Order: sequence, then structure tokens, then C-alpha cells
Amino acid sequence: MGAMQKPRQDAGILPIKKRKSVPFKFVLEAIAPLVFETRPMFGCLAVYVQDKIVLILRERPNHKADNGIWLATTEEHHGSLRGEFTHMRSIQLFGKKTTGWQVLPADAPDFEQDALRACELIVARDPRIGKVPESRRRSKPKSAPKPKGR
Repeated sequence: MGAMQKPRQDAGILPIKKRKSVPFKFVLEAIAPLVFETRPMFGCLAVYVQDKIVLILRERPNHKADNGIWLATTEEHHGSLRGEFTHMRSIQLFGKKTTGWQVLPADAPDFEQDALRACELIVARDPRIGKVPESRRRSKPKSAPKPKGR
């Protein structure tokens, strides 16, 4: 009996890149009533509703304290949102004391409850969550200049 042959690898065929699993997939299921888009961002998954980024799902091996759901918000809304999410805080890996982005930490005892509450707010179009990224603000078409009279 002959020796077993190794499977042949055809030149030019690249291996299929394994797609990362979606962290905290239940969040996407909870906002399913909305039309939304996801995009990879910084090794995480960004979620957009219309032209606004509303959150980022992060589950990475580095800076584990910042794993969870990153809420796109502004400092003016931190106080009222903290009333809804007791463990919400600024993202530590940014190095600033306070940032516009806030995290619902995955290791908090009420993480899933808070995550689902955040989804309810997003579905209800709560103005405290979501912001138009700078790049999308700049890319909006400008109106044509008005013709000058002669």
C-alpha cells in the first residue's frame, strides 16, 4: 500500500479569514426593530443608526476593564445617563479623566440589564445616545453657491 498523500494546496487560493464573533450579540437583537449598520472599528464592532454612531461593542483581551458597551454620548448627558446606569464611566484606555464616550462595563453585576436598557433608549431615539461622527459631518454635500446677479 502506498503512502498517504498530503492534500494539495492550489497556488493563488488564499485561506479564508475567520470572521470574529460578534461580542454581546444580544445587543444587536435588542435593537433589531431599527435599521442599523455595523462596522469593524479598532478591533471592536461599531453600530450606526442612520448617520449616528450609537455604540461600540468591545470584548478584547487587552484593557479588559473597558470591555462592554461603549455609548456614544456627550459630557452634557453624563449626569442624566448615570442616573440610569450606575456603573457607567469614562473609558479608561483613552487616558483622560472624562470622555464623551462612556462604557457600560461587561464585568459590572448589572451589565446585561443596563445593556438592554441602553438598547431601549436607542430604539426610542433618546437624544442622549448617539452622535454624528466628524467624518460624516464633513462629507455631507454642500449646497451650490447662489449665482451672483449682474
